[in-house]
This record gives sequence, structure tokens and C-alpha cells, in this order.
Amino acid sequence: MYVKDVTVQNQVGLHARPATFFIQKANEFKSSIWIDKDERKVNAKSLLGVLSLGIVGGTQIRIAANGPDEEDAVDELVKLIDSGFAD
Repeated sequence: MYVKDVTVQNQVGLHARPATFFIQKANEFKSSIWIDKDERKVNAKSLLGVLSLGIVGGTQIRIAANGPDEEDAVDELVKLIDSGFAD
């Protein structure tokens, strides 16, 4: 299990378009990936799950992965969030 905490940089947070980009990136990896926010944990590959967390800008979340590419998965997702989704 590989885990990192990250603060969402973009103002709107993980809503609609940014959440879709996040999920598409998560689905590139074989590992199981989760997002934790305020004691809630959801599958990072599920649009409904990610949107249900109501993540807004400035929110700190934890990304965790377990599997063959767990470190790459978490690092790439953290990098995406740190970029503010401006590839």
C-alpha cells in the first residue's frame, strides 16, 4: 500500500471535468486506488464515488493505491492534482 496526502489546488475542486480527468488517469493503472476525505473512502476509478466526496479547492485528500503499479499511480494522480488539472 502506497499513500500520499495532497491539497486540491484548483478552485472548483474535483467536480465534473477535473473529476473526469482524474478518473481517466486512475484507470490507466492496474492497482486498486482510493481517495480518503474526512473519514470517507471511495474508489478513485468511480466518477460517482469521487463526486460524492464533494471535494472543493483547498481540501486535503489522501490517495492510496495497492497493486503492481501503486507508486506510479499515486505519484501521477498527485502530480495531476498539484498541476490544477492544467496539463
